[in-house]
Amino acid sequence: MEIKLKFVGAAKNVTGSCYYVEANGVRLLVDCGLYQERDLKPRNWADFPVPPNTLDAVLLTHAHLDHCGRLPKLVKEGFTGKIYATAATAEIANIIMLDSAHIQEEDVKHKQRRHERSGKKSPFAYEPLYIKEDAEKANRLFNKVGYAKPILIGEGITAEFHEAGHVFGSASIKLTVVQGGETRTLLFSGDVGRWNLPIMRDPSQFEQADYVLIESTYGDRIHGKVADIPWELARIINETHHAGGNLVIPSFSLERTQELIYHLNNLLNEERIPKCPVFVDSPMAIKITEVFKKHPELYDEEAQALLRSGDQPCDFPGLVMSRTVEQSKAIANQSGTSIMIAGSGMCTGGRVKHHLKNNIARSDSTILFVGYQAFGTLGRHIFEQPATIRIFGEELELKARVEKISGFSAHADQEELNRWISSLKTPPRTLFVTHGEEKAATALRNYLTEQHGWNCIVPEYEQEEILR
Repeated sequence: MEIKLKFVGAAKNVTGSCYYVEANGVRLLVDCGLYQERDLKPRNWADFPVPPNTLDAVLLTHAHLDHCGRLPKLVKEGFTGKIYATAATAEIANIIMLDSAHIQEEDVKHKQRRHERSGKKSPFAYEPLYIKEDAEKANRLFNKVGYAKPILIGEGITAEFHEAGHVFGSASIKLTVVQGGETRTLLFSGDVGRWNLPIMRDPSQFEQADYVLIESTYGDRIHGKVADIPWELARIINETHHAGGNLVIPSFSLERTQELIYHLNNLLNEERIPKCPVFVDSPMAIKITEVFKKHPELYDEEAQALLRSGDQPCDFPGLVMSRTVEQSKAIANQSGTSIMIAGSGMCTGGRVKHHLKNNIARSDSTILFVGYQAFGTLGRHIFEQPATIRIFGEELELKARVEKISGFSAHADQEELNRWISSLKTPPRTLFVTHGEEKAATALRNYLTEQHGWNCIVPEYEQEEILR
């Protein structure tokens, strides 16, 4: 028995999720994500662990950009194999990859014009990582799979996708390898969700795995309670409305935006917040919300009960979907308090940067973070509250209030990750702690070692393991 495992992404950092597996002559990747931390972005241009045209398959845990965002590059460089994902993940990934290609193309144009005006020369070539056509080609390679149904990947290799509870369509993947009469199982957690989140079903758990790769995004902390979210959200909205400013919420288009809509709908129905314009200023989030409506079979029981009563969990009267650039620009002309939900969630691109530029120097406005802000991103920089913030090449004073609701996270915290892994009835041969900044990954490794006495490792980038 010999299985090669290489950590080619999300090792001692959060984004760029990608793992290379080779067994029985089959070569595959689990995830193929984009790096979003500023210092690590050059890795997006790096070579893949093997030539893409020699890969047989990609198994995709979910559709977040840091998990699917390099698939068009993989295809551009020769990959023609199958991409396996749940139906919802496949549909949402197509939206996200096309949006990523568009943003990259536009960012290159803007950067080139800005540098020409200032006389600067970029150290990077003025070309996007990939373009729309590459994303479209990647979409044609998707094979949609159901939950808990074994899929034959190659000789002696099967994969099962199980509910991860993180975002719509997300999965943990159990890979089974049969070789020389022996069997080994590799469990890839993907991003593990939380219990009792709105709309989402709870994460599946597992009784056995020989090797486990567990994410550690929040491996060093404990979240606020999910039940506290409505109270905190109502407080921040009411305080911002009283001050007369705007509420800018950088939000991930997948899951977080729909969760916000769900909570705002409930708060308005209960008359706990004033009626004011609520804008979803993200064409991608709008398209993803339509995917949510298309797959009610993935809703949890509470959301399905709402649907049966005639109340759409992802909509409410007065919600404005800003599809065009003109509609987006018009938001700045609104009088009174507006709530602006816009991407990207870490403020690395998209329309939210324009809303931040218009509001960050206003002491009556609020910037509300409802998701993880990776080191090196604009969102993380704002969250740390320096005196000034650089947006679109302009240095702006940070006068707006900065708030965070930690209970919103779709990632399990330290205790919830332990809950997820504790269902194993026998110790894994090795538990690899990935997808977390080094401090978080190390803290989770130490915690799980203390709790269970298992062999836990925090792998390095490009570290290779031979699993036997």
